[in-house]
Amino acid sequence: MKSKKCPVCGQDMVPVEDIVSEIEGLMFIEKGLRCQSCGEEFISEAEGQKMIKIARKMNVWGEPLKLHRKMSRSSRGTVIRIPTDIEKALGLKGDEDIKISKIGKKKILIEIE
Repeated sequence: MKSKKCPVCGQDMVPVEDIVSEIEGLMFIEKGLRCQSCGEEFISEAEGQKMIKIARKMNVWGEPLKLHRKMSRSSRGTVIRIPTDIEKALGLKGDEDIKISKIGKKKILIEIE
């Protein structure tokens, strides 16, 4: 049987049973593939769905929240407003430090420190 190649570096991937995923502070151990060279890990769709099913039963897997907002300009850059319901749910005061990362051509990730 031909071994699977890593889409990141092109090297061989091996089956493993110790991929760790974290949701809301809970750790899940999953089966998947790991690249022998770069260490990139991949879980199958079935394994991912199994983890989501368990997380939903434990009430730690919410439905993705997509809110549509318009950005505005400020003299120093682009402004994104956080809706009040998210602000309250996260306990934001407005003076938190954040990290903003570009994670795709049209996606960003905001992490509160």
